[in-house]
Amino acid sequence: MNLCSPPQASGRPWTPSQGRIIAQWGMRLPPIVRCRPPMALPRGLASSLDFAKVKTEDEFLATLSGAEAAGVLPGDVARIWRDFYFSYKEAVLGSGRPEATEALVVEVQASIAERVLVDMADPYTFPSYHERVLAPYNYFEFGQRYAGALIDFQNSVVGHLERWDGVEAQIEAGHNVVLLANHQTEADPAVFAHMLGATHPRLAQDVIYVAGDRVVTDAMCKPFSMGRNLFCVHSKKHMDDVPELREEKMANNRRTLAVMARKMNAGGLLMWIAPSGGRDRPDDAGAWRPAPFDAASVEICRKLATRSKAPGHLYPMAMLSWGMMPPPKTTSKALGERRITNYSGVGVSLCEELELGDTAGQNGSAEGLAGLAEARVVEEYNRLVAAVGDPRARGTMPECVQPWLRTAVGV
Repeated sequence: MNLCSPPQASGRPWTPSQGRIIAQWGMRLPPIVRCRPPMALPRGLASSLDFAKVKTEDEFLATLSGAEAAGVLPGDVARIWRDFYFSYKEAVLGSGRPEATEALVVEVQASIAERVLVDMADPYTFPSYHERVLAPYNYFEFGQRYAGALIDFQNSVVGHLERWDGVEAQIEAGHNVVLLANHQTEADPAVFAHMLGATHPRLAQDVIYVAGDRVVTDAMCKPFSMGRNLFCVHSKKHMDDVPELREEKMANNRRTLAVMARKMNAGGLLMWIAPSGGRDRPDDAGAWRPAPFDAASVEICRKLATRSKAPGHLYPMAMLSWGMMPPPKTTSKALGERRITNYSGVGVSLCEELELGDTAGQNGSAEGLAGLAEARVVEEYNRLVAAVGDPRARGTMPECVQPWLRTAVGV
C-alpha cells in the first residue's frame, strides 16, 4: 500500500463524488495521507519537528513552538498560526458534526504545518502554468480536507446545474470556457470543487485558476495552491509593491498569457479568473458584495476566447464564501495575514453565457462587457445570499440545489 496515495476505488483516484454523503456532516472527507521527504534540518532536529507524529493539541503547539525556537518557522508565522489553530478549532468543534473532534483539528493543522515546513526546506517555485500535484503527495485532497470541515453543507447550494451541464458539454466538444467570477476567500478553489464534486467532478478538478502573487508566495498558502491547476500572474493591485520588480512581473505576465493562448488553441479548457483582481471586501456598513470587474481583464479573456483556434465561451459566475474565511477588511502589501475561520454555508452559481462578437461587449466597449458580466454576477450573488441564509427562501428557488444531500438519501 502506498501511504502517499489517496484511497482508491475500482483502480481510479478518489474523487469528491465518490464519497458517501452524511446528512448531518455534508460530504465525507478522505483521510489525511502524509508523505514526508527528508527535510534540510540539522541531525536530531528534524525528528523533534515531525508534525506527522503529532496526535494531541499539546503536542501540536509544542512542535510549533519548537519550530519557532529553532528558527525553522519565522516568529510572525508562528504567532499567526496559533491564532489560526484556535480559530479553526472553534469553527470545527462548533459545527456539531459527528466527526468534528479535537483530534480532527489537530490532524488537519498538523498536515498543513508539515507541508509548510517541507516547502520551507525545499521551496517550490510556481511556473507560468502549474499542474496540480497528486503524487507522491496528494495536495488536492489535502486542500479539500481542510475546507470541507468548515462548510455547512446543509446550508450550502450550487446554482443552475443545467448550465453546468452545458459547460461540461462544451468542454467535451473541445471548446474553451472562461468563468468570470467574484472572489471572496483563499479557499474558493476548494469551495468550488466541493460544490461541483457530486455532479461535475471533472469540472471540479480540472479547472485552471488564474492565481495572483500571494497564493504562490505566502508560506501558508503555497501548499494549498500546489493542489490546483494554476496560471500564475501578477495582479495590478500588487504590480508596484516592489517597484524594481515591476518589469520582471510584467514579463512573467506576458509569458503566462502566451501559455494560456497555447492551451486554449488546444481546446477543452476551463479557466477561472477573478476580474476584480482580488478578493471582495466589506463596504463601510459591513455589507459584502462582488467587487467591480476590471474592464481590461475581461477584455483579455474575451480576446483569448475569440482568437483561439478552438471555440470559446465566457460565463459570469457568482461565489458566496466570505463567511467561511473572511479576508482582512483592507488589502496589504505584506504577506502573512491573520486567518479567521468559521463554519458557514457557501454557494456557487453560474450565470447566463455572455454573447461574444467581433466587438467587445455592449455598444462595442470593453467597459460594457465587463459591466454586463459584473451585473449578472451581482444578481446571482444576491440569490445565493438568500438561498444560503434562509432555508425558507431556498425552498422557493428551484435553481439552487444541494446534490450532495440527494446522494445521502440515495436519490
